[in-house]
Parts: sequence; structure tokens; C-alpha cells
Amino acid sequence: MATNTTQGTQVPSKGGFPAFRVETFGSQLLWLAIAFGLLYYLMSRHIAPRIGGILEERAKRISDDVTAAQVMKAEADAATASYEKALAEARAGAQAIAAETRGKITAQSDAERKLLEDKLAADLATAEATIATARTAAMGNVRSIAVDATQAIVARLSGTAADASRVEAAVDAALKA
Repeated sequence: MATNTTQGTQVPSKGGFPAFRVETFGSQLLWLAIAFGLLYYLMSRHIAPRIGGILEERAKRISDDVTAAQVMKAEADAATASYEKALAEARAGAQAIAAETRGKITAQSDAERKLLEDKLAADLATAEATIATARTAAMGNVRSIAVDATQAIVARLSGTAADASRVEAAVDAALKA
């Protein structure tokens, strides 16, 4: 226990926490009221307006950002629509070009095919004429070969030469049949 010395006499001090002493309640309440008033004044005049301004600025910035985002979204939607329209037009143009090119190629190939068919037909007619000429020439030779072969066979089998007019008449009769 601590003792206070006042003019040489010792007064025993009351122990305990100073805030709980009844003698100091009045002064504590007074300082509490002064501190509360001072803090209330500082909060209401300086700190609360700053916080309110910050909150308003933040709300305004958020609102501006949302508005800007909506504008950008609208621009993006417009750009997307424009892109899709241009893409559809490009596809239609490509299909038209493909159809036109397909038509040109078909016409060109038909013309080339017709020319080739005409050339082949002419070559075929020429070949048939050549074959007919060769057949006629061969058939003319067949008669003379048949006559010669018949005379040789008769001469060999009978040992005597055959009559040429009779052999030619027999070969002509066989060729007609």
C-alpha cells in the first residue's frame, strides 16, 4: 500500500483503479462530454463529409463506368451486327462468284467436249473411209488369192492344172453366198 505524504503526515491512499473512484466521477463525466462533443464536431464537420464525398465520387465513377460499359456493349453489338452482315454479303458474293465460275467452266468444258466430239467424229469418219477402202482393196485381193489358192490346191490334188475360167466362176459363186 502506497502512502501520500502531505506536510509531513502520512495519509493512507485508497487503492483501486482510478476510473472507479467516486471522487473522480464528476471530472470524468465532464471530460467525457468534452471529448464526445469534440469527436462529434470533428466527425460531423470534417470526416463524415469527406467519407460522403468519397462514397458519392465512387458511386458516380461506378455509374459512369456502367454507362461507358453499356455504350461499349452497344458499339460491340453494332460492330457484331455489321460484321455478320458483311460476312453474309461476302458469303453471298462468294456463292455468286462460284456459281458464275462454275457456269463458265461448264460452258467452256461443254464447248471443248463438243469440239473434241466433232474432231473424233471426223477422225472416225476418216478411219471408216480408210477401212472401207482397205476392205474393198482386200476383198478385191481375196478373189484373186482365192482363185490362185484354188488352182494350186486342184493342181496339187489332181496333178493337172485346173481350168482358170471354171475356178473363177466357182470362187465368184462362193463369194456371193
